[in-house]
Amino acid sequence: MTMDLDNHVLKLCQDGMRAEAEGRLADAKVLFEQAWAGRADDYEACVAAHYLARHQDEPTETLRWNQEALAHADAVGDDRVAAFYPSLHIGVAMASERLGDLADARAAYERASGHVAALPADAYGEQLRTAITDALHRLS
Repeated sequence: MTMDLDNHVLKLCQDGMRAEAEGRLADAKVLFEQAWAGRADDYEACVAAHYLARHQDEPTETLRWNQEALAHADAVGDDRVAAFYPSLHIGVAMASERLGDLADARAAYERASGHVAALPADAYGEQLRTAITDALHRLS
């Protein structure tokens, strides 16, 4: 997914992803928090919450931020978030698994599976498809 770098919130998220890739996790979290604070609509909130979820220490907070991202994605109402849904549902599923709620985890992986058609045909898309398939097999 390409980000509109004229959008301040999306630029902060891209800078946060770059900081993650460079191993500067504390800097990344600050950038994602700034993106969240600067959100102006549901799309921006979805993106910022999606990345904030990855930087939580407690699985309950990871789950909460993933649920927040999903709620904002649902409110967007257009295709800008279509490719986010598999990842958002995987985030909910992984946090649910960490919390020991395997039924909710499986249900979230199944919801993710229902959105795989929106994934790109690249390494990232394949990584998510594999994660979903492996998790559903593991939890069956």
